[in-house]
Amino acid sequence: MTEAWLRGPVAGVPPVLMPAAHALQQAAIDARTATAGLSADAIWIRPGGAAAIGFHLRHIAGVVDRLLTYARGESLSEEQLAALKQEREPGTPPAAPEALLAAVDRAVERAIDTLRETGEEDVYTAREVGRARLPSNVLGLLFHAAEHAQRHAGQIITTARVLRGLGMVAEGDGRHR
Repeated sequence: MTEAWLRGPVAGVPPVLMPAAHALQQAAIDARTATAGLSADAIWIRPGGAAAIGFHLRHIAGVVDRLLTYARGESLSEEQLAALKQEREPGTPPAAPEALLAAVDRAVERAIDTLRETGEEDVYTAREVGRARLPSNVLGLLFHAAEHAQRHAGQIITTARVLRGLGMVAEGDGRHR
């Protein structure tokens, strides 16, 4: 399958932001491909104490949302802060891969909509991050959302391979052994 960055421009996204759009799309594709066939129980296994795939999926959706909030010049809401605290928790029953992947897809689509709405003249507009009000700008926040999503997609790929390689999930059905 052709990677997102080789599929051509994303409609409506300014050229300066195209790499971010492609990286976000690729993160969602890679997460979906790596988790194919894994069950809810399997995505919450923590091999060797590593973070669970479920955490990475939740974190991609959450961090993209939070960074877009900062890019708009807003502060995080109480709901966003509460969601951040729950990213590592599987839930009862454990959150299913399809629901978490759908959240990633929605976050990526919202991010691409934000990229479409961002004028090239606005990319260097100063922004502050977090309670410490650390300095950044719109461009830095949008690119960090993309590269951070990519970082966690890579961890999903690796963790899924480890689970399969160690026989911690049954081949084909993804059930925990």
